[in-house]
Amino acid sequence: MRKQYKLATAPQMGASGRITMDASAIASGLAFLESELEKIDPSLREPLTNTTYPRDITIESGGGWVEATSAMNVDYSVTGGERDGIGGVQNAIRRIQADMSKDLYKVMPYEVSMSIKIQDQLRGAVTGRSIEQIYDDGIRLDYDKYMDINTYLGQKSYGTTGLMNDAHVTAAAVATGASGKTTWKNKTPQEILNDIDDAIVAGWAAAQYDNSAIPNHILIDPENFAYLNRTPFTANGATAPVSLLKYLMDNNIAKAKGIDLVIAECRFCTGCGTGSTNRMVAYVNEKRFVGMDVPVPLSRVMTQPNVIGASYDSLYMSNVGQAKIHYYEPFIYRDGI
Repeated sequence: MRKQYKLATAPQMGASGRITMDASAIASGLAFLESELEKIDPSLREPLTNTTYPRDITIESGGGWVEATSAMNVDYSVTGGERDGIGGVQNAIRRIQADMSKDLYKVMPYEVSMSIKIQDQLRGAVTGRSIEQIYDDGIRLDYDKYMDINTYLGQKSYGTTGLMNDAHVTAAAVATGASGKTTWKNKTPQEILNDIDDAIVAGWAAAQYDNSAIPNHILIDPENFAYLNRTPFTANGATAPVSLLKYLMDNNIAKAKGIDLVIAECRFCTGCGTGSTNRMVAYVNEKRFVGMDVPVPLSRVMTQPNVIGASYDSLYMSNVGQAKIHYYEPFIYRDGI
Protein backbone atom coordinates (compact mmCIF):
# COMPACT_ATOMS: atom_id res chain seq x y z
CA MET A 1 0.00 0.00 0.00
CA ARG A 2 1.46 3.36 -1.09
CA LYS A 3 1.98 5.89 1.68
CA GLN A 4 0.15 9.20 1.23
CA TYR A 5 1.89 12.50 2.02
CA LYS A 6 -0.06 15.62 2.95
CA LEU A 7 1.37 18.90 1.73
CA ALA A 8 1.47 21.82 4.19
CA THR A 9 -0.71 24.75 3.37
CA ALA A 10 1.26 27.56 1.78
CA PRO A 11 1.33 30.94 3.51
CA GLN A 12 -1.70 33.04 2.69
CA MET A 13 -2.17 36.81 2.48
CA GLY A 14 -4.57 37.85 5.27
CA ALA A 15 -7.09 40.70 5.25
CA SER A 16 -4.64 42.91 7.11
CA GLY A 17 -2.14 42.59 4.28
CA ARG A 18 0.19 40.38 6.34
CA ILE A 19 1.27 36.82 5.47
CA THR A 20 -0.46 34.27 7.70
CA MET A 21 0.15 30.54 8.23
CA ASP A 22 -2.08 27.75 9.47
CA ALA A 23 -1.02 25.11 12.00
CA SER A 24 0.24 22.67 9.38
CA ALA A 25 2.44 25.31 7.78
CA ILE A 26 3.98 26.19 11.11
CA ALA A 27 4.48 22.52 12.03
CA SER A 28 6.23 21.82 8.74
CA GLY A 29 8.93 24.40 9.41
CA LEU A 30 7.73 27.11 7.05
CA ALA A 31 7.62 29.57 9.96
CA PHE A 32 11.33 28.96 10.54
CA LEU A 33 12.04 29.33 6.83
CA GLU A 34 10.07 32.55 6.73
CA SER A 35 12.11 34.08 9.58
CA GLU A 36 15.36 32.91 8.02
CA LEU A 37 14.51 34.65 4.75
CA GLU A 38 13.73 37.98 6.42
CA LYS A 39 16.18 40.73 5.50
CA ILE A 40 16.66 43.16 8.38
CA ASP A 41 17.54 46.76 7.58
CA PRO A 42 20.15 47.82 10.18
CA SER A 43 19.36 51.53 9.78
CA LEU A 44 17.16 53.27 12.31
CA ARG A 45 14.63 55.84 11.11
CA GLU A 46 15.32 58.72 13.48
CA PRO A 47 12.98 61.73 13.77
CA LEU A 48 13.26 64.33 11.03
CA THR A 49 14.64 67.55 12.45
CA ASN A 50 16.94 70.48 11.77
CA THR A 51 19.07 72.74 13.96
CA THR A 52 20.85 75.85 12.71
CA TYR A 53 22.21 77.58 15.82
CA PRO A 54 25.94 76.89 15.07
CA ARG A 55 25.50 78.80 11.79
CA ASP A 56 23.88 81.88 13.30
CA ILE A 57 25.80 82.51 16.54
CA THR A 58 29.34 82.13 17.86
CA ILE A 59 29.61 79.52 20.62
CA GLU A 60 32.33 80.03 23.26
CA SER A 61 33.16 76.97 25.40
CA GLY A 62 34.86 76.83 28.77
CA GLY A 63 34.46 78.37 32.20
CA GLY A 64 33.03 75.58 34.35
CA TRP A 65 29.92 75.47 36.49
CA VAL A 66 29.41 79.21 36.81
CA GLU A 67 26.04 80.85 37.44
CA ALA A 68 26.61 83.83 35.14
CA THR A 69 28.99 85.23 32.57
CA SER A 70 29.91 88.87 32.12
CA ALA A 71 31.16 91.29 29.52
CA MET A 72 32.98 94.56 30.13
CA ASN A 73 32.02 97.74 28.28
CA VAL A 74 33.66 101.14 28.05
CA ASP A 75 32.29 104.50 26.93
CA TYR A 76 34.47 107.55 26.33
CA SER A 77 33.85 111.24 26.79
CA VAL A 78 36.04 114.36 26.61
CA THR A 79 35.56 117.60 28.51
CA GLY A 80 34.55 120.47 26.31
CA GLY A 81 33.17 120.03 22.81
CA GLU A 82 34.53 118.18 19.81
CA ARG A 83 35.20 121.48 18.07
CA ASP A 84 37.35 122.76 20.94
CA GLY A 85 40.31 120.51 20.28
CA ILE A 86 42.43 122.96 18.26
CA GLY A 87 45.66 123.61 20.12
CA GLY A 88 46.59 127.18 20.98
CA VAL A 89 43.02 128.53 20.79
CA GLN A 90 41.51 127.28 24.04
CA ASN A 91 42.50 128.32 27.54
CA ALA A 92 42.27 124.84 29.11
CA ILE A 93 43.43 121.42 27.95
CA ARG A 94 40.58 118.99 27.50
CA ARG A 95 40.51 115.79 29.56
CA ILE A 96 39.56 112.28 28.46
CA GLN A 97 37.22 110.24 30.65
CA ALA A 98 36.18 106.59 30.50
CA ASP A 99 32.99 105.07 31.88
CA MET A 100 33.30 101.34 32.61
CA SER A 101 30.28 99.04 32.94
CA LYS A 102 29.59 95.33 33.08
CA ASP A 103 26.80 93.23 31.58
CA LEU A 104 25.76 90.00 33.31
CA TYR A 105 24.26 87.04 31.43
CA LYS A 106 22.49 84.04 32.90
CA VAL A 107 23.82 80.51 32.66
CA MET A 108 21.41 77.59 32.86
CA PRO A 109 22.07 73.90 33.58
CA TYR A 110 20.94 71.30 31.05
CA GLU A 111 20.39 67.87 32.58
CA VAL A 112 19.01 64.58 31.29
CA SER A 113 19.45 60.98 32.41
CA MET A 114 19.11 57.55 30.92
CA SER A 115 18.57 54.14 32.51
CA ILE A 116 19.49 50.93 30.69
CA LYS A 117 18.28 47.57 32.01
CA ILE A 118 21.02 44.96 32.22
CA GLN A 119 19.01 42.50 30.15
CA ASP A 120 18.65 45.12 27.41
CA GLN A 121 22.42 45.42 27.30
CA LEU A 122 22.70 41.64 27.01
CA ARG A 123 20.04 41.57 24.30
CA GLY A 124 22.09 44.10 22.36
CA ALA A 125 24.84 41.52 22.04
CA VAL A 126 22.32 39.28 20.25
CA THR A 127 20.61 41.86 18.06
CA GLY A 128 23.75 43.87 17.30
CA ARG A 129 21.90 47.07 18.16
CA SER A 130 22.94 49.02 21.24
CA ILE A 131 20.12 50.60 23.23
CA GLU A 132 22.76 52.72 24.96
CA GLN A 133 23.82 54.23 21.64
CA ILE A 134 20.19 54.85 20.73
CA TYR A 135 19.60 56.72 24.00
CA ASP A 136 22.84 58.65 23.54
CA ASP A 137 21.77 59.78 20.06
CA GLY A 138 18.38 60.81 21.44
CA ILE A 139 19.95 62.90 24.20
CA ARG A 140 22.21 64.72 21.76
CA LEU A 141 19.25 65.39 19.49
CA ASP A 142 17.32 66.81 22.45
CA TYR A 143 20.32 68.96 23.36
CA ASP A 144 20.53 70.40 19.85
CA LYS A 145 16.82 71.22 19.92
CA TYR A 146 17.31 72.88 23.32
CA MET A 147 20.19 74.94 21.92
CA ASP A 148 18.07 76.01 18.95
CA ILE A 149 15.30 77.29 21.23
CA ASN A 150 17.84 78.93 23.53
CA THR A 151 19.52 80.71 20.60
CA TYR A 152 16.48 82.07 18.81
CA LEU A 153 13.79 82.47 21.48
CA GLY A 154 15.54 82.07 24.84
CA GLN A 155 14.14 80.30 27.88
CA LYS A 156 10.94 81.92 29.10
CA SER A 157 11.10 80.17 32.48
CA TYR A 158 14.51 81.75 33.06
CA GLY A 159 13.49 85.16 31.75
CA THR A 160 15.84 85.13 28.77
CA THR A 161 15.28 85.95 25.11
CA GLY A 162 17.05 85.10 21.86
CA LEU A 163 17.98 86.47 18.47
CA MET A 164 14.34 86.73 17.38
CA ASN A 165 12.66 88.43 20.32
CA ASP A 166 15.05 90.64 22.28
CA ALA A 167 13.09 93.46 23.90
CA HIS A 168 15.99 95.90 23.40
CA VAL A 169 15.57 95.73 19.61
CA THR A 170 12.77 97.89 18.21
CA ALA A 171 10.83 96.17 15.45
CA ALA A 172 9.57 98.10 12.43
CA ALA A 173 7.49 97.09 9.45
CA VAL A 174 9.00 96.98 5.99
CA ALA A 175 7.74 99.52 3.46
CA THR A 176 4.53 98.91 1.57
CA GLY A 177 5.09 98.02 -2.07
CA ALA A 178 3.28 99.19 -5.19
CA SER A 179 0.83 96.32 -4.68
CA GLY A 180 -0.28 97.87 -1.40
CA LYS A 181 1.21 94.95 0.54
CA THR A 182 4.42 94.43 2.50
CA THR A 183 4.91 90.72 1.76
CA TRP A 184 7.81 89.85 -0.55
CA LYS A 185 5.74 87.58 -2.77
CA ASN A 186 3.72 90.69 -3.68
CA LYS A 187 6.75 92.94 -4.23
CA THR A 188 9.05 93.59 -7.15
CA PRO A 189 12.72 92.53 -6.96
CA GLN A 190 13.74 96.17 -6.51
CA GLU A 191 11.31 96.60 -3.62
CA ILE A 192 12.70 93.49 -1.92
CA LEU A 193 16.25 94.76 -2.41
CA ASN A 194 15.16 98.09 -0.91
CA ASP A 195 13.88 96.27 2.19
CA ILE A 196 17.21 94.50 2.63
CA ASP A 197 19.28 97.62 2.01
CA ASP A 198 17.11 99.70 4.35
CA ALA A 199 17.72 97.19 7.16
CA ILE A 200 21.47 97.13 6.52
CA VAL A 201 21.78 100.92 6.31
CA ALA A 202 19.65 101.37 9.45
CA GLY A 203 22.07 99.19 11.42
CA TRP A 204 25.10 100.86 9.88
CA ALA A 205 23.78 104.36 10.62
CA ALA A 206 22.88 103.49 14.23
CA ALA A 207 26.47 102.32 14.72
CA GLN A 208 27.84 105.74 13.69
CA TYR A 209 28.65 104.32 10.24
CA ASP A 210 31.31 102.06 11.70
CA ASN A 211 32.26 99.80 8.78
CA SER A 212 32.86 96.88 11.14
CA ALA A 213 29.21 97.14 12.25
CA ILE A 214 27.59 96.73 8.83
CA PRO A 215 25.14 93.79 9.18
CA ASN A 216 26.47 90.73 7.37
CA HIS A 217 23.85 88.15 8.32
CA ILE A 218 20.13 88.12 7.50
CA LEU A 219 17.62 85.50 8.63
CA ILE A 220 14.25 85.05 6.94
CA ASP A 221 11.50 82.44 7.07
CA PRO A 222 11.91 79.25 4.94
CA GLU A 223 8.93 80.09 2.70
CA ASN A 224 10.41 83.41 1.61
CA PHE A 225 13.84 81.83 1.27
CA ALA A 226 12.41 79.22 -1.10
CA TYR A 227 10.54 81.94 -3.04
CA LEU A 228 13.71 83.99 -3.54
CA ASN A 229 15.69 80.93 -4.58
CA ARG A 230 13.20 79.66 -7.18
CA THR A 231 12.32 83.03 -8.72
CA PRO A 232 14.46 83.79 -11.80
CA PHE A 233 15.81 87.28 -12.35
CA THR A 234 17.59 88.73 -15.37
CA ALA A 235 19.57 91.94 -15.05
CA ASN A 236 22.43 93.84 -16.69
CA GLY A 237 21.90 92.15 -20.05
CA ALA A 238 22.65 88.68 -18.73
CA THR A 239 21.96 85.92 -21.24
CA ALA A 240 20.62 83.58 -18.55
CA PRO A 241 18.61 84.45 -15.47
CA VAL A 242 19.94 83.94 -11.97
CA SER A 243 17.83 83.32 -8.91
CA LEU A 244 16.44 86.38 -7.17
CA LEU A 245 18.30 85.25 -4.06
CA LYS A 246 21.60 85.34 -5.92
CA TYR A 247 20.81 88.78 -7.29
CA LEU A 248 20.02 90.14 -3.82
CA MET A 249 23.22 88.71 -2.34
CA ASP A 250 25.35 90.25 -5.09
CA ASN A 251 23.75 93.71 -5.28
CA ASN A 252 23.10 94.87 -1.70
CA ILE A 253 24.83 97.75 0.06
CA ALA A 254 26.91 95.42 2.26
CA LYS A 255 28.38 93.82 -0.87
CA ALA A 256 29.24 97.28 -2.16
CA LYS A 257 31.23 97.79 1.05
CA GLY A 258 33.19 94.57 0.53
CA ILE A 259 31.11 92.36 2.84
CA ASP A 260 29.68 89.02 1.75
CA LEU A 261 26.11 89.07 2.98
CA VAL A 262 24.56 85.79 4.15
CA ILE A 263 20.82 85.38 3.63
CA ALA A 264 19.72 82.20 5.39
CA GLU A 265 16.46 80.51 6.30
CA CYS A 266 15.33 80.14 9.91
CA ARG A 267 12.06 78.50 10.91
CA PHE A 268 11.76 80.73 13.97
CA CYS A 269 11.27 83.78 11.70
CA THR A 270 7.85 82.43 10.74
CA GLY A 271 5.14 84.31 12.62
CA CYS A 272 7.67 85.90 14.97
CA GLY A 273 6.91 89.48 13.94
CA THR A 274 4.28 91.90 15.15
CA GLY A 275 0.79 90.57 14.43
CA SER A 276 2.23 87.08 13.79
CA THR A 277 3.90 88.28 10.59
CA ASN A 278 7.18 86.92 9.28
CA ARG A 279 10.27 88.69 10.60
CA MET A 280 13.57 89.54 8.94
CA VAL A 281 16.53 89.75 11.34
CA ALA A 282 19.72 91.55 10.28
CA TYR A 283 22.85 91.65 12.44
CA VAL A 284 26.63 91.28 12.54
CA ASN A 285 27.35 87.59 13.05
CA GLU A 286 30.72 87.93 14.76
CA LYS A 287 31.92 87.13 18.28
CA ARG A 288 32.42 90.81 19.13
CA PHE A 289 28.76 91.57 18.39
CA VAL A 290 26.75 88.42 19.12
CA GLY A 291 27.63 85.24 20.96
CA MET A 292 26.69 82.55 23.46
CA ASP A 293 28.71 80.98 26.25
CA VAL A 294 28.63 77.25 26.90
CA PRO A 295 30.87 77.01 29.98
CA VAL A 296 30.43 73.23 30.12
CA PRO A 297 29.75 71.37 26.85
CA LEU A 298 27.37 68.41 26.90
CA SER A 299 29.03 65.36 28.45
CA ARG A 300 28.23 62.21 30.41
CA VAL A 301 29.27 63.14 33.93
CA MET A 302 28.19 60.07 35.90
CA THR A 303 27.34 56.38 35.39
CA GLN A 304 26.58 53.92 38.17
CA PRO A 305 24.86 50.53 38.62
CA ASN A 306 21.40 50.50 40.12
CA VAL A 307 20.78 47.14 41.84
CA ILE A 308 17.17 47.90 42.71
CA GLY A 309 16.35 48.78 39.11
CA ALA A 310 18.72 46.18 37.62
CA SER A 311 20.14 48.88 35.40
CA TYR A 312 23.01 51.21 34.68
CA ASP A 313 22.00 54.85 35.14
CA SER A 314 23.84 57.73 33.46
CA LEU A 315 23.57 61.49 33.83
CA TYR A 316 24.32 63.97 31.04
CA MET A 317 24.90 67.64 31.88
CA SER A 318 25.85 70.92 30.26
CA ASN A 319 26.04 74.53 31.39
CA VAL A 320 24.52 76.83 28.79
CA GLY A 321 24.43 80.62 28.70
CA GLN A 322 21.91 82.90 27.03
CA ALA A 323 22.22 84.60 23.66
CA LYS A 324 24.30 87.75 24.14
CA ILE A 325 23.84 90.81 21.95
CA HIS A 326 26.73 93.12 22.81
CA TYR A 327 25.84 95.88 20.33
CA TYR A 328 22.18 96.62 19.76
CA GLU A 329 22.80 99.43 17.28
CA PRO A 330 23.40 97.19 14.22
CA PHE A 331 20.73 94.66 15.25
CA ILE A 332 17.56 95.13 13.17
CA TYR A 333 14.07 93.62 13.12
CA ARG A 334 11.87 94.13 10.06
CA ASP A 335 8.35 92.63 10.09
CA GLY A 336 5.75 91.88 7.44
CA ILE A 337 7.93 90.29 4.76
